[in-house]
Amino acid sequence: MNAHTPPALSADDRSSAPLESPQTGLGAAMDIRRWFNVFRRRIRLFIAVALVVFAATVMLTLQATPRYTATASVVLDTRKTNVTGVQQVMSDMPTDASAVATEVEILKSGQLAERVVKALNLDQDPEFNPALRKPKGLGAVRASVRDLVKGAAPKTAPTPAQLQRAHEGVVSNVLGGLQIRRTGMTYVIAIGYESESPTKAAAIANKWAELYLLDQLESKFEATQQATRWLNEQLGSLRGQVEQDDAAVQQYRIANNLLSASGTSLTEQEISSYSQSLASARAELAADNARLATARQQLARGSNGEDVGEAMSSAVIGQLRSQRAAVSAQVADLQGRYGDRHPEMLKAKRQLTDIDSQIQEEIGRIVSNLEAKVEVSRQRANAVGGSLGGAKGTLASNSRAMVRLNELQRTADASRTLYESYLARYKETSTQGGIETSDARIVTKAKVPGGQSSPDVQGNLIRGLLLAIAAGAAALILAEMLDAGLATAEDVERRLETAYLGSVPMLSSVSDTRNETPIDHIVSKPLSSFSEAFRNLQTSILYAKLGEPVQVVAVTSSLPGEGKTTTAICLARSAALRGGRVLVVDCDLRRRTVNRMLDAEPGVGLLEVLSGDATLEQAISRDAASGADILPLSKTSFTPKDVFGTAAMDRLLAELRRRYDLVILDTAPVLPIADTRILAPKADVVVFLARWRKTPQHAIEAAFRQLSGTGAHVGGVVLTQVDMKQQAKYGYGDPGYYYAEYKKYYTE
Repeated sequence: MNAHTPPALSADDRSSAPLESPQTGLGAAMDIRRWFNVFRRRIRLFIAVALVVFAATVMLTLQATPRYTATASVVLDTRKTNVTGVQQVMSDMPTDASAVATEVEILKSGQLAERVVKALNLDQDPEFNPALRKPKGLGAVRASVRDLVKGAAPKTAPTPAQLQRAHEGVVSNVLGGLQIRRTGMTYVIAIGYESESPTKAAAIANKWAELYLLDQLESKFEATQQATRWLNEQLGSLRGQVEQDDAAVQQYRIANNLLSASGTSLTEQEISSYSQSLASARAELAADNARLATARQQLARGSNGEDVGEAMSSAVIGQLRSQRAAVSAQVADLQGRYGDRHPEMLKAKRQLTDIDSQIQEEIGRIVSNLEAKVEVSRQRANAVGGSLGGAKGTLASNSRAMVRLNELQRTADASRTLYESYLARYKETSTQGGIETSDARIVTKAKVPGGQSSPDVQGNLIRGLLLAIAAGAAALILAEMLDAGLATAEDVERRLETAYLGSVPMLSSVSDTRNETPIDHIVSKPLSSFSEAFRNLQTSILYAKLGEPVQVVAVTSSLPGEGKTTTAICLARSAALRGGRVLVVDCDLRRRTVNRMLDAEPGVGLLEVLSGDATLEQAISRDAASGADILPLSKTSFTPKDVFGTAAMDRLLAELRRRYDLVILDTAPVLPIADTRILAPKADVVVFLARWRKTPQHAIEAAFRQLSGTGAHVGGVVLTQVDMKQQAKYGYGDPGYYYAEYKKYYTE
């Protein structure tokens, strides 16, 4: 079948051979064809897996309980009103993306779910409380049996831990139907709930939205109440602190005589008063001194004192002057009438002298009074100056005490300021108790859904179909990956990196002949496709070793059952029918399969020739059907000795080379038997057989590793027992792929 198979490549030739890029158009087309062929040959697996998956999807869809989804919408309110203009205790919620995501998570919280469960008594609903569900089917049977077994046992009350676990299970089940999602990039959050009842779904969704808003209000109210209580506690302590600090200031003032009025201290007021009084006293003293000095100067110049300023302003002196004027007038009158000696005249003169004496006395008293006033003014000025000095000393002492007073005053002012700020904040917070508003509002209330949301029958069928196709494809790919056997020439050359010599078809796949063995068919039908396969194989073997003739061919495999003996005999018969001198040597000491196939039982054979007990002519028998010679193994010829590594074996092969054109060595499998590793280097070419799609690749590679160190030349791999009807479903470009096109050229 492989008349145009190129000669086997050496390791160097294979490493230097150009490789076609898988990215080329031809490579891509071949890859598509390859996977198409994979699909063709594994279509039953694909259909089986796809049907199972699709059937499972249909069953699950039909058995699923119908569920309904209702959706309510809330929006985070970005527009806030501030009626009082007072700063809130809890600030408004920010409206950035992270804040919206936070609110979504709050809506999913277990705490909110617990409030919904309590508000709607969902713990008494069998949909959410498994303990209240009535078992069905096998569950009902198990429950009946369990009740019969435990019927006599008294029922015990559940423990708090069991009740808590049951409650947590209900909350978890309620959360399982919740669907929270943000609508795009808006501030709208959709609250969906899926339930077995459409009415229940709408009720839970609406209650969830209501309790979410209520939770926000309660959070703000609780924050306000906590702030009010805390501020009240702080005010109590601050009030006592303010009183204590004010008392300390006043006590220090009193203790250090730092009393004040009208914003200044008494000492400062006293110094001011003393300063004014001292100035006034000094001015008065200067005036008194001036008046006294003037009076003394007038008197010193001979004045009788009448021109002294104080005398001129004296009422007494004024009266005396008036009297003197009257008496002087009388004296003048009497003198004119009576003379100087008249008694009346003398009397009047005495009165005048007496008045002058009184005036002088009065002037003396005035001067004395001026002197007294000067002394009084001087003493008063000195006294005021002394008092002023004492007040200034007191002020200096007070100034030193003011440092501590100022510190106490600042402490008292700070306490009072803090107290007043807390008092104002307390009054503001107290007014917020009834005006808290939620940060969100309900946009749309959930309505009772008109149709079920799950299961989505149409969608499930489509998804099930897609899943079935994907599962079938996955099973197909997995089966292909797990297929360790070789199916095409491409598999041999790509995976084993060795030459492909040809393939040997399974007779039943290329012929309708019954009760005929392959070795007989090759003789009876020399023009059949089966016979042509061996002619192609012979051609490939002859060119398996470039530049050197091929006479001795060792046929082997990695494991038993690969068709070595059948291939060896058929190859020998095919070559003999073409006129060649051919010999088949049975080298499988344990099986002696050649004898069984040819239905012969020789008395002597290969081992007797090697031991010298028989000649080559005595051991060789002729195949009458084809004319090929056979060197068999006798029935009792098994020996544990190494017979193939002896000089006798070398001499025998040399003799066979001289006599025959082609010597075929039917050897034992490489992996279980060591004989082949000894015999293979003695052959010109080793033909390695692998059963089509059966022999694992790792077994062939293991056999290659064992042969690699022996010096044997592995000409290539032959695929045996190939099902040509199935081969057309494998590698595109492989000769077997076109078998249906060219089989008409053969005669069966």
